[in-house]
Amino acid sequence: MSTEVRTKVDDGVALLTVANPERRNAMNLDLAGKLVSALDEAVADPSVGAIVITGEPPAFCAGGDLAELQSADPATLRRVYSGFLAVANCPLPTLAAVNGAAVGAGLNLALACDVRLAGPGAKFDARFMQLGLHPGGGYTWMAQRAIGAQAAAALTLFCDVLDATEAERVGLVYRRYDDDEALLAGAHELASRAASASRSLIETTKATMRITSGTVSHAEATEIEVRAQAASVHSEDFKQRVTALQKRISKR
Repeated sequence: MSTEVRTKVDDGVALLTVANPERRNAMNLDLAGKLVSALDEAVADPSVGAIVITGEPPAFCAGGDLAELQSADPATLRRVYSGFLAVANCPLPTLAAVNGAAVGAGLNLALACDVRLAGPGAKFDARFMQLGLHPGGGYTWMAQRAIGAQAAAALTLFCDVLDATEAERVGLVYRRYDDDEALLAGAHELASRAASASRSLIETTKATMRITSGTVSHAEATEIEVRAQAASVHSEDFKQRVTALQKRISKR
């Protein structure tokens, strides 16, 4: 069975396509390991400023490999989790271009990204209860933070399945597109905006957002931000961008 994660870098954006075509891109141990390696390589590439993850058509990721799961112990499960946890822990901005079914571990992969976009064939299906399987990989944490406790319960406990329209309505996806070509173009356009920023700035800002999304107070968030903002004020990148902006304004 052939699995791969193809990487294409364009305009500062690394497009990672997970492919396990015989199993609709199911996240088996081999594919999870290849996703970790592809992410490591993208982060190590200084020309990359943002990452888009999609699936080999017609699916995004149809879940975990059930044959592997049937005999899995905690150590094996952590290896299955490794792919989408690498996405969750990625220092660069990540975006999921969901072009088909995102089921179980595939839903985890989408949730692990900072932003989710959906094509017309997107489907979000937890499917844990139907399989008699407890959620894993931090799914309950990610789902409740993405869409709130009630919508997460409907998706998980009550086995609701969301198409692109419903996923957009409940806030699971940021934007939906009418065809997959537009989906990938939209994903690239959004990601290229992040990639056009200073890489150190985008990494620091993403790290700050992770901290302030937790239980810190407004005052604590302000203190965290003031130090980081003061450092950015003295950066060469800020000076150059302000100078360029001032020149454009003076020409109007």
